[in-house]
Amino acid sequence: MRFVRYDDDRLGLLVDDGVVDLTDRLDLSSADPLVEYMSGDFDAAEYEDADPDHDVEDVTLESPVRRPGKVIAAPLNYEAHIEEAISDKDITTDEWFSIEDKGYFLKAPSSVIGPEENIVIPFNDRRIDHEVELGFVMGEETKDVDNETAWENIFGYTVLLDISVRGDQDRSNRKSYDTFTVIGPAVVTPDEIDDPQNLDLSLAVNGETRQDANTSDMVYTCADVVQYASIGATLQVGDVITTGTPEGVGPLADGDVVDAEIEDVGSLNVDVDERDVSFADVDVTKHGKQ
Repeated sequence: MRFVRYDDDRLGLLVDDGVVDLTDRLDLSSADPLVEYMSGDFDAAEYEDADPDHDVEDVTLESPVRRPGKVIAAPLNYEAHIEEAISDKDITTDEWFSIEDKGYFLKAPSSVIGPEENIVIPFNDRRIDHEVELGFVMGEETKDVDNETAWENIFGYTVLLDISVRGDQDRSNRKSYDTFTVIGPAVVTPDEIDDPQNLDLSLAVNGETRQDANTSDMVYTCADVVQYASIGATLQVGDVITTGTPEGVGPLADGDVVDAEIEDVGSLNVDVDERDVSFADVDVTKHGKQ
């Protein structure tokens, strides 16, 4: 099944001919209806063949989870991107940031937007990069799990864009600006995907392909990331985890159009806007000890 959140607080199934409303059929009432669905005793399977209530063009698709409790992100997790990052930073292979070496990092839940919103570049004098990633949503509370249980606790998969300011600031800071986590359009349940570790993923900017890889190139699998993350934190229903990006990351600019696609999962098409603000001109007052 392909779950979507639409028109602010509605939960639906994305089908070939449109969107089947689940909110009324299942009597859902939460503003975060996918989390309510995953947490309750609901079954949407009987509505997969229902006539759609809406054409896709007539609704506004939102991020499938309105406000995840956590957005957990794997650092460098594709071999070729590791080499790319090493080249960019002029560092040695002993210094690269792996999950095993550096752990995961967190992105602010407030950075999450849906597939019909725009990425907003906060500063016009800093490099802002795109990163396409396979993301997924946790469907069970998860703590200290083994690899097999980790797979079982994943509710479904989605396309995720991890947008990043380049620089020396903390990674979570640089990746947590508003609009820097684009998720959607749907969360696709595992039965729709043959193998999440063998999916083609790509990203193009203004029609030019920049990233083109397969999730088989990951260093750590989706379950590996869940297993590692659950050691340090209890993963909650609705938490979003993202798995790193392949090589080909590059800068975004005002007016760009980003197209991202993951095989069997879905595609995103988002525009890029830029604020007329210079990072160098931001006035941060320092208050020293008297």
